Amino acid sequence: MSTDSRAKINQLLNTAPKGAVLLSSWLQEKGYSSDLQKRYRKSDWLKAIGTGAMIRSGDQVDYTGGLFALQYQADMSVHVGGRSAFSLLGRAHYLELDPTRVILFGQAKEKIPTWFSKQDWALKLDYYATSFLPPELGLTELELKTFSIKVSAAERAMLECLYLAPKNQSLLECAELMEGLNNLRPRTIQKLLESCNSVKVKRLFLFLAERAGHSWFKHIDIQKLELGSGKRSIVPAGTYIPKYEITVPKELASDEHSGL
Repeated sequence: MSTDSRAKINQLLNTAPKGAVLLSSWLQEKGYSSDLQKRYRKSDWLKAIGTGAMIRSGDQVDYTGGLFALQYQADMSVHVGGRSAFSLLGRAHYLELDPTRVILFGQAKEKIPTWFSKQDWALKLDYYATSFLPPELGLTELELKTFSIKVSAAERAMLECLYLAPKNQSLLECAELMEGLNNLRPRTIQKLLESCNSVKVKRLFLFLAERAGHSWFKHIDIQKLELGSGKRSIVPAGTYIPKYEITVPKELASDEHSGL
């Protein structure tokens, strides 16, 4: 290997964070040609983990290293969301969480590349491609050991949980989560609710927030929200909440709250 090639790989290994996937397309943008990448693999500096994706030889990489590449090298909106985001943020300690399952959200029509979806990360990835919220609003940077990834902040994660309810997320669990969110940011909530295009999600959020009695709820300007018209039956054989025109599980509609 030439001195120049060795210098370039040393520069790459010194600057790229350990534990991260390196995308071939990104490396080419940085001046590492396909031929050069092939030489690095042949010399055992890099190891392919799928078409268009590599890691340092001997490096231990988990799904967060792949997610880092999707976000910061491929410029994708894919991020950890819903109850998985609550878990990473340390806000779901009282819920039963499956450590072998991670929920990811991305924008509609945004497909996760095969190298990521087929890789054995030792866990199950549940990916939901939807544009019910804008791609960047309500995300936060989560610092890991050698890099950071974007995950949903609590405000967005709550809306994502409600988007999955009731089919893929328990509404009773959503209510438990909401009860613990006493320090959400009203301005962030307002922006998310105004940008959200799911009437179901907005009505459920308002119902659960008011039910929980959080002080921040009074700062939400409901008049600015498009809540649609007509009744929404969220669950069969539930209790109807006239104020929000939704039918929810009977356990959430006590006498105290059923008149909302």
